[in-house]
Amino acid sequence: MSTPSASLPGGTWTLGDLTVTRFGYGAMQLAGPWVMGPPADREGALTVLREAVGLGITHIDTADAYGPHVTNQLIRKALHPYSDSLHIVTKVGATRDLEGGWPPARKPEELHRAITENLENLGLDTLDVVNLRLGDAQGPVPGSLAEAFGALVDLQRQGLIRHLGVSNATSEQVAEARSIAPIVCVQNMYNLAHRHDDDLIDELAEQGIAYVPFFPLGGFSPLQSSALTAVAARLDATPMSVALAWLLQRSPNILLIPGTSSVAHLRENAVGAGLPLSNDDLAELNKIGR
Repeated sequence: MSTPSASLPGGTWTLGDLTVTRFGYGAMQLAGPWVMGPPADREGALTVLREAVGLGITHIDTADAYGPHVTNQLIRKALHPYSDSLHIVTKVGATRDLEGGWPPARKPEELHRAITENLENLGLDTLDVVNLRLGDAQGPVPGSLAEAFGALVDLQRQGLIRHLGVSNATSEQVAEARSIAPIVCVQNMYNLAHRHDDDLIDELAEQGIAYVPFFPLGGFSPLQSSALTAVAARLDATPMSVALAWLLQRSPNILLIPGTSSVAHLRENAVGAGLPLSNDDLAELNKIGR
């Protein structure tokens, strides 16, 4: 599944019939504060997207709820018409309210509207990969996804979606989704300090299904760990570089989508994720989330 890459760390992975770089880009931070409204620097946001593609990234993660609509419209402005090698992964299942919340929107009619809006704002006829976002802002919430996921399967059969995935899901929900239709990825919160999905990652790797950690650097607050700081100092690297490199080396099915609104930070992440970690480094880091 994974192959070497000369330009980006980690090589590539196959999502169904789509080959993507394991080092990708998450567009969430291109919207305004709290992921609402337009960015303060619109031209800067467009530049970051073009730089991502210029670096060789072929996996961009987004959602029409970001803004709402803002990041998808920026992606279209910056990158359309899209290269055949570029694949955009989006999410549905939540919307935005006037207070900046993320209320669920998983009824069949809401999902159909969300798919239509994603297609329109991205300028596409078919979405490469659509993740069904479950749970809430605090994390996964147990419960059946059958109705919502079945609605997306129907849209897939209509040719509006190529591949499906789930996000913010329990392992039981992942299993339920797979019993309904094939999935190509799972997108959950995971990083050095939050290791609850270790078993799920290994299971998915055996099945050839990607795992895409969101908040790979700990969320809106950077990871704080004396072990992480010690390894970074020993390697003369930043803690964030070590955290990204650890994820790429954790399992070959992990795909990274760190977000940033800075070209310099984007380049720093791309270089840092390729930092080689020794067995001793990995052993020390693995103690953080245990």
